[in-house]
Amino acid sequence: MSQPARPAKPAKKPAWVIDKERARRAAAAETVWLFGLHAVRDALLNPRRERLRLVLTRNAADRLAEALPAAGIAPEIVDARVFDREVPLAPDSVHQGAALEVRPLAWGPLAEVATTGPDGIRPLVVALDRVTDPHNVGAILRSAEVFGARAVIAPSRHAAPETGALAKTASGALERQPYLRVANLADALIQLKDMGYVLLGLDGTARATLSQALAELSGQPVCLVLGAEGPGLRDRTRETCDRLVRIPFATDFGSLNVSNAAAVALYAAATG
Repeated sequence: MSQPARPAKPAKKPAWVIDKERARRAAAAETVWLFGLHAVRDALLNPRRERLRLVLTRNAADRLAEALPAAGIAPEIVDARVFDREVPLAPDSVHQGAALEVRPLAWGPLAEVATTGPDGIRPLVVALDRVTDPHNVGAILRSAEVFGARAVIAPSRHAAPETGALAKTASGALERQPYLRVANLADALIQLKDMGYVLLGLDGTARATLSQALAELSGQPVCLVLGAEGPGLRDRTRETCDRLVRIPFATDFGSLNVSNAAAVALYAAATG
């Protein structure tokens, strides 16, 4: 007597598919605690934000009173003496009695973000190669917003994620300035090239100055590529850039940290 056929076992998923699914689930579950009156106020006023939990002292609630009605979330009012036990912040966080749990912002694909921006300003993008300090990235976001950059991009790994410390340093710019984390920075740079951007990598040893390069580009879209302090740009990033340029110093001993260099470069690109 023949045996009934057994149902075929489902095919085992490749490891890369499993890893991608895990990463997608982890991203969906990720939350960020923003803190400080300025950062929390701007997040409450940002319609893009998905807000999960708002914890305030009575004093902070009074100071944020104008932002609360439209935020769509009821605050939990706690005593200032127990605030640190209610919210999982680092011990040195200057929270001012205000903390907001949110989902990270989703700005959309690079191709879409990099093609929309203010009129009358040279299209600008800032690319950060392994800049991990949230205070530097927050300061760069502030400068990018001031000078009309369309996006700041950084790799998903080995770069500063969206955190409360970054948001506080950005002083509200995180809510308005697109900050895109990409799977592969070199691939994103090549995509920008295909969109007409010229990639200028900042390197203190380059022969050409930033102002010389910008003068030759005559208003073309520009992506300013900056590396981490010390290591600078990685080899593949350097090779992907169209040109390496430097910010000239008055002496042989001058240097700028990456956030100051970004501010100078953005000003030069926006006004040159």
